[in-house]
Amino acid sequence: MDISWEKGTRISARFGGNVIVISANKAGLLSLAGQLQALAEEGPGSHIHYDEFNSLEEGSKELIIEKIADPEEEGSC
Repeated sequence: MDISWEKGTRISARFGGNVIVISANKAGLLSLAGQLQALAEEGPGSHIHYDEFNSLEEGSKELIIEKIADPEEEGSC
């Protein structure tokens, strides 16, 4: 899976009360969009792991985005 980052990417993930808040600048949003598109083409169980050590701003919470099986696609093979 192609995981690429736009120059100047800034992304953070935090808890905001009862919700998860993902904050990003334009480069970060474009990076996430491309990565989510790549993830959509992978098989169920594929995932992208984000944390402050590989992609998120310092102090961010870990974030994992995982692709699940789509019942409508399961029978189309």
